[in-house]
Amino acid sequence: MDTKPMIVVTGASRGIGAAVCRKLARAGHPVAVNYATSHDAAERVVAEILAAGGRAAAFPGDMGREADIVGLFTAAEAALGPLGGLVNNAGITGPLSRVADITPAILERVLAVNVTGCFLAAREAIRRLSTKMGGNGGVIVNIASRAAGLGGAGEWVHYAASKGAVETFTIGLAREVAGEGIRVNAVSPGLIDTDIHASAGAPDRVARLAAGVPLGRAGSADEVADAVQFLMSDQAAYITGAILPVSGGR
Repeated sequence: MDTKPMIVVTGASRGIGAAVCRKLARAGHPVAVNYATSHDAAERVVAEILAAGGRAAAFPGDMGREADIVGLFTAAEAALGPLGGLVNNAGITGPLSRVADITPAILERVLAVNVTGCFLAAREAIRRLSTKMGGNGGVIVNIASRAAGLGGAGEWVHYAASKGAVETFTIGLAREVAGEGIRVNAVSPGLIDTDIHASAGAPDRVARLAAGVPLGRAGSADEVADAVQFLMSDQAAYITGAILPVSGGR
């Protein structure tokens, strides 16, 4: 297995984040598996990677807190070597809610993790990767959502709006750091069969909406991870500022 630079994956203890970690590790990257509260789940992801011959370690950190974000990058580099890239995956939907019922607390938490956390994690990555700051360049992949284009009406407009911000951030940041050896892209998952729906209070959501997907089914976390790995790879060397839908046409 070729040795490649270390990748930080935020929110990586389950679902898409965990699948991304496994995929990148199989491609030869040491992987920093970040988690907020699910220590045991993160350690299981690490154990799977180690058993397959890869390198990984789990690191706690709430991506809604600046100190935790800074600490994650410091600890990851100390344990796994210099940074080569970031997958900004950590995100929360907040509870299902109409805008008429939204509270400041819900908005503050969703925006803190999904938007501010995405910015600050990218900031820490840029400070390490930028060729203008002594780095060797690298790749940032943000996880957006098709909710940004669909709007999330009646369920989570707050979440959709936060992912709209991620898409705009991706385009702007890509242009800002293109001359510094850093490519920035986003993957925009559609209806993906993970436990994020149950966590938001809608365990039947995938079954209820799958028929409305043009391909006739929900996607898998592995299918999203395939897209992330592609954008991380040299095969995507001329791609930056792109938002890649992985949505079955929805």
